[in-house]
Amino acid sequence: MTYKELSDALAEKGIDSPELDACLLLEHFFSVRRAVVLSDPARDYDSPAFRDAVSRRLSREPLQYILGEWDFYRQRYKVNSHCLIPRSDTEILVEEAIRRLPRDAVFADLCTGSGCIAVSVLAERPDTRAIAADKFEETLALATVNAHRNGVGERFTPLLCDVLEEAFFPENTLLDAILCNPPYIASLKIDGLSPEVQREPRAALDGGEDGLVFYRHLLKTQRTHLKPEGFFLFEIGYDQGEALLSLSQEYGFATARILRDLGGNDRVAYITHQERNHA
Repeated sequence: MTYKELSDALAEKGIDSPELDACLLLEHFFSVRRAVVLSDPARDYDSPAFRDAVSRRLSREPLQYILGEWDFYRQRYKVNSHCLIPRSDTEILVEEAIRRLPRDAVFADLCTGSGCIAVSVLAERPDTRAIAADKFEETLALATVNAHRNGVGERFTPLLCDVLEEAFFPENTLLDAILCNPPYIASLKIDGLSPEVQREPRAALDGGEDGLVFYRHLLKTQRTHLKPEGFFLFEIGYDQGEALLSLSQEYGFATARILRDLGGNDRVAYITHQERNHA
């Protein structure tokens, strides 16, 4: 199959970025640079593993699961169907954590998934330590592998728990920050998402009837685990900023700010006990 044949087949299936996907598949399975692929689009490629990968992608399985790894921030992560796929939008949360965490901080990353938030922060801030929590053993094992692959395993503590339970941190745990990219899609909206997103774990997508179940619960129950100057950083949906501001007021937080992504959409909520005059 040539590059052109592959990209055309992907386009016919309604895949958003057929040319890029074709390049990434060829690079991965034949160790050929993208410039070479594009300079010789009529070159024929074939192998059993490649044919299987093409079939999977044409069935709308996410490219990241087929490749088995994906770049996020400045690191590379193993990914599979047990985790949400790391996305560039989440890098905003990582950058805020890197900037805001105090020296020698201990933070938590709840609903850690692939571990990309905790691991990227740890990699950029070698003075910090993290507790990374997830409900599923396979997912937490993957996050732990990613921590060791990226050289931060000794500062990464996995915690198997359901964050919708009130008591999951060890007693007397006090943290400088709680980071979380929780499920935040309203339940009834999930079936309308792209076929690729629907192949990701539903438990990593479903935020309940209004998409706010995790935010509401964590703000109510986990504030006692924050130091007085500690803060929450949540990834949020593109239209959830006002809801997070209202929830922060409801639960008595002194300061809440919404950070937007490059497209101008709500993306991260910063919430803290302390009065803050500037971001």
